[in-house]
Amino acid sequence: MSQAVLITGANGGIGQALCQSFKEAGYVVIASDRVAGNCVCDAFIQADVEVFCTDSQYREDILSKVRYYLPDSGMFGLINNAAIQILGKTEEIQVEQWHHTLNTNLVAPFLLIQGLLPELKKAGGSVVNIASVHATNTKPGFVCYATSKSALVGLTKAMAVDLGAAVRMNAICPAATATPMLLAGFEGKEEEFRQLSRMHPLGRIAEPQEVAQVALFLVSPQASFITGASLSVDGGIGVRLHDPV
Repeated sequence: MSQAVLITGANGGIGQALCQSFKEAGYVVIASDRVAGNCVCDAFIQADVEVFCTDSQYREDILSKVRYYLPDSGMFGLINNAAIQILGKTEEIQVEQWHHTLNTNLVAPFLLIQGLLPELKKAGGSVVNIASVHATNTKPGFVCYATSKSALVGLTKAMAVDLGAAVRMNAICPAATATPMLLAGFEGKEEEFRQLSRMHPLGRIAEPQEVAQVALFLVSPQASFITGASLSVDGGIGVRLHDPV
């Protein structure tokens, strides 16, 4: 029996790794992003998250497209990976930035789960929300982003309780990950990149595939007694003090 997963934010570094990992594991991969890209998938749906959140007809059109590609068994996995990171200090943040951040990082995942709930229940499915280390440990300038990821973890816990055995709900909280976007930001800054790597007890940052493999596990039957969990995939940085040694 074919098992289908929907992966949002499929064109990003982690998104491409998610698509690749689930495809190699034999899943039917339905991918979604704002623009077409190079992700490995069986079907691609172009969707604008902001419009998805604010236009009910557009939202139903996107959900109908997803259902079209699903097998009769329903949806086995939903990976909410699409996200936006708007940086700015408290004095600088505009209300529009809050709306954009929360719509993308919190409201859209909820609406996808809600809209596809019958298909998830039919398959006895699983949802994995890609949160962030910023949900619990953050730094200056990340007010919008950190708040949204904290809320996404809270949503995961609340929906795990609300949905019970019908749909498993879990979150992953990655730290710095070697996506093309992150690596481009450190171009010409080799020493800063080494400092970032050394901040992690494992001495390096994550590879996108390492995050994807955790998602693959959480969706699988091997994780059948895990729900409401928030797994740190952070190389140990979340438990390390940074006091002078």
